[in-house]
Amino acid sequence: MNSSTKPPDHGYFPAIVCVECDSPIDALVALCIPRHEATDLVAASWVGSESPCLVAVLDGGRPVVVLPTPEGRWAACNAFLNDLCATHQEADRRLARLLKRHRHGYVACLRQADLLAADARSESLD
Repeated sequence: MNSSTKPPDHGYFPAIVCVECDSPIDALVALCIPRHEATDLVAASWVGSESPCLVAVLDGGRPVVVLPTPEGRWAACNAFLNDLCATHQEADRRLARLLKRHRHGYVACLRQADLLAADARSESLD
């Protein structure tokens, strides 16, 4: 198999900021994730993921992501995982189309393994 037929090991997606917090736990709680679940998710991410992003799926199926900002804070965001892109530039174009006035967002990157784990967690909630 050559590299052009190999599926990408990561994907980029737009994330629109809801609020910025001082810690990843506070950001998850701001997204309506119970504190004990937020704590478990952050602790699990220390061991099982190389990505700085934490993806969760809220009751009802809405994906959210928490990611570090360049200023050292944590952005609690709505994640647009259906808009998964192969390149940062493509995800940035999609983000620009999604943004409304006075809102900002980021392009987040996750490994395919992390995306599959998020899907499995969302299916276990159903």
